[in-house]
Amino acid sequence: MASTRNKNTGGNYKLEQRAFEMNFQHNTSQNSSYGCAHDPGLFDLGVNPSGMCPSNLSHNPIEIESALFGINSTNLVNPQPPTKPQFKKVKQQSYFDKTPMIMPEPMVVENNQRPFPI
Repeated sequence: MASTRNKNTGGNYKLEQRAFEMNFQHNTSQNSSYGCAHDPGLFDLGVNPSGMCPSNLSHNPIEIESALFGINSTNLVNPQPPTKPQFKKVKQQSYFDKTPMIMPEPMVVENNQRPFPI
């Protein structure tokens, strides 16, 4: 029996393939919300960001993550060599001006003084 649905037409197939391709381009673009920052850096003061691109922190983030999750750790035929992380130097950025800290003079306690009478 021949299919009478629109799903099996050539135009619908091309439309679905175009939607898949556009979705792939949107998710893998460097300028999308899933991409990497143009000028990455860590805060000078405060909380570190949680959504930093892993390639900004090291040269081999996939190997490090695989080693941490234990992927291929029980392979007895071809054992995986130990992973050596290759970290990148991430610069510190200041996003606001902070007031300088004022330290008080060192406290001097004299032992030859009597307490104040009440």
